[in-house]
Amino acid sequence: MVDDKKKVNQVDELGKGYELPLLLFAGFRTLIDRLHTELARQGHPDVRPAHGFAMQAVGPDGATASEVGRRLGVSKQAAGKTVDRLIALGYATRTDDPADARRKLVRLTPHGIDALRRSAAIFDELRTEWAATLGTDRLADLEAGLRTVVPPDAFRLDAAGWMSGS
Repeated sequence: MVDDKKKVNQVDELGKGYELPLLLFAGFRTLIDRLHTELARQGHPDVRPAHGFAMQAVGPDGATASEVGRRLGVSKQAAGKTVDRLIALGYATRTDDPADARRKLVRLTPHGIDALRRSAAIFDELRTEWAATLGTDRLADLEAGLRTVVPPDAFRLDAAGWMSGS
């Protein structure tokens, strides 16, 4: 009986395992929310997190709606709706594929490229704020630790599809 109580106390001392993913997600959400607040202030009020993932999926060379869907882990129809929204907002355009006249490529417009460039700069600013709060060494240790436990192939754009079960 004493051994069982001791084991329970040891688990309590280690922390609650469910808190780790919640804290990681809350940190991610905090960064993304702050990013979008600043993007809106800088002239991109309509960009949503899904748009950022989609613009990354389009990439610098463009992509078909099917390719965007595969990269995001969503159906072609869902990707098409997101692409349509990016086009309506002026972040992307559809063009003929010079290699295949039957295909249409989605390409980022200068407005879309500006949103991504601003996003990168804002993320740098947010990281600097975290370093000021945590200390540069603690932040570097956190990043190094995450790089150790996160597999290299985990950097994917399909978060929306993964979370929704698509």
